[in-house]
Amino acid sequence: MAQFESDLDEQLQFATQTILLTDRRLLATESRRRLTVASANEAEFRCQIPLADIQDIRCHEQNGLGSLKLLGHDRLLETWNYTSTQHPAAQALVEAFRGLRQTGDAEKSPTTAAGVCPSCGGVLESGRNVCNACAPVAAAPAARSLWRLSRFARPQWPLVILGLCLTVATAAAGLIPTYLTMPLIDKVLIPYQSGHAVNFGLVPWYLGGLLAAAVMTWLLGWGRTFVMATVSERISADLRNQTYAHLQRLSLDFFGGKRTGDLISRVGTDTERICYFLSVNLLEFANDILMITLTAVLLLSIDPVMALFSLLPFPLIAWLIQRVRLRLRHGFARGSAAWGEMMNVLADTIPGIRVVKAFAQERREVARFSHSNQHVLDANQRVNRLWATFGPAVTMLTDGGLLVIWAFGAWRVAHQQMTVGVLTAFVAYITRLYLRLDSMSRMLASSQRAAASTHRIFEILDRVPSVAEPVRPIQPGRVAGRIELRDVAFKYGSRPVIRGVNLGIEPGEMIGLVGPSGAGKSTLVNLVCRFYDVTAGAVLIDGTDVRSFPVEAYRQNIGIVLQEPFLFYGSIAENIAYGR
Repeated sequence: MAQFESDLDEQLQFATQTILLTDRRLLATESRRRLTVASANEAEFRCQIPLADIQDIRCHEQNGLGSLKLLGHDRLLETWNYTSTQHPAAQALVEAFRGLRQTGDAEKSPTTAAGVCPSCGGVLESGRNVCNACAPVAAAPAARSLWRLSRFARPQWPLVILGLCLTVATAAAGLIPTYLTMPLIDKVLIPYQSGHAVNFGLVPWYLGGLLAAAVMTWLLGWGRTFVMATVSERISADLRNQTYAHLQRLSLDFFGGKRTGDLISRVGTDTERICYFLSVNLLEFANDILMITLTAVLLLSIDPVMALFSLLPFPLIAWLIQRVRLRLRHGFARGSAAWGEMMNVLADTIPGIRVVKAFAQERREVARFSHSNQHVLDANQRVNRLWATFGPAVTMLTDGGLLVIWAFGAWRVAHQQMTVGVLTAFVAYITRLYLRLDSMSRMLASSQRAAASTHRIFEILDRVPSVAEPVRPIQPGRVAGRIELRDVAFKYGSRPVIRGVNLGIEPGEMIGLVGPSGAGKSTLVNLVCRFYDVTAGAVLIDGTDVRSFPVEAYRQNIGIVLQEPFLFYGSIAENIAYGR
């Protein structure tokens, strides 16, 4: 019903023991023995204690070392030691036992350990109900993820509307040359070839129309590209600014669970991918949609029967898109994560290059980077294999559709149901339509890549700071400096660090905190600075809870020298004056 593995023996040496809780007894293996619930045989357990003999099970963890104690009615029955990584699983076993005693069901524990994932017992990040490992892999649909970018486009609506108008005009102008070829062929070229009298005075008008349409298409296309590129760059710049500003507002516990390279990858690489999607891919997609729509209208007006034949590849292409869409999305998400891991290696190694060289670990770091780079390559290759199948399949279907049009059109010309000029224009329009359709299918990869990047950006923007601003803030004003810790307790995830601390420090006093590593000295300073909020109790400054102060106004009253000094790029004077 519940399982726990201790990883330390009685002498605090690394060794594995398996403890199983059933509905009748508690079982434990010999040291260095590991069993699972599925493969366990009760005869293999050295310790078998009926639940009736157990009064309680308690676990305690401090300074990286934990103990699970089995209490009888009048004595201590058993003790197992473990490292702090096993503490959530120990808590889960305790809760399962208490749920079994109180409700008869280990699954219906009366309480849930704070900060413990209900699925795996892992440590939770602040404000989450399930750990990253157990969180659902499926993200929001690509369209929904990309639609969330629309709020960044609101300040640019005038330019967006102008860009859409230019896109419509460009698409319409692009259809004119093909339309002019019909009378040029039917009224000039074919009659001339057949020996009939031809009015060549029409030719300059047709050629002039073709030239004017080409120039107009170029000018409108230039304006459309410039306007939409400007919009996308402004949206991307706003997205980067808001993402970075939100990162600055997030609490330290968020950064404790993230690696620098991954965050840099999100703010830099992912926003750049979104920018490219908005400025190039989305613009082309909108143009393709308009061209296909206008071309379809023209085809229906020219010959409805031939137009219906031209639509034969569409259902098959739609089916292919549906088949590969989610696989592409997941593939690009894996690629983005692998890229972030590679950036993590760079972010670790370059600032620590002195350490690398001091211990002559250059080859090791090169191998570590190559390993991360191989993950990027493998993730991208999986996408490439999928795309290498999809792209040619779409091309084959459109080529097949064009072949059907040629065959059916030739038959209709032979039976004098269509002129050669109309067939030529029809084939030209169909070719353009299929090219646009092929381009739209390639948009699928770009949209899924952009959706994966958008999801990674909004993972940051949706995060709420754990150190929240007060609803009714009290301005600290001039702080006298009296510090009081009142029954303060604090946990990192599910691991308690300090509990029941009471301390008063008067203005002007010099106080030194002394204790072993991990006792909570730095944690107390972090709580006073409000880098974290207390789990229980309160930190008061001049008699006011620090959670009542605006964070920025409160910290402006604090002078601090950190354990690990950090120098920003710039002069020494600029670093000294940084806080002002």
